[in-house]
Amino acid sequence: MVDENDPLRMGARGQMTANITWLMLKGAGYAAIVVFSIWLFIAVFAFIGRLLPPESRDTPDPVNRDRLGLVVEMPETLKV
Repeated sequence: MVDENDPLRMGARGQMTANITWLMLKGAGYAAIVVFSIWLFIAVFAFIGRLLPPESRDTPDPVNRDRLGLVVEMPETLKV
């Protein structure tokens, strides 16, 4: 009996193997697109950062960390 949906005459196991292989390659392609997009995003920001003048890198930190209350005082019993 000739299967009309099997022009390559691979059989059920061969069709399943080909199908699984195709789906794995398709997923790898999607993953490559995501990774390349993230890399491109970072590369664009790095390129823009290199175009900035050197004085812009010497500016002070915009967050004043002294006023955030992150300083923890040591109790007198622990001081050396």
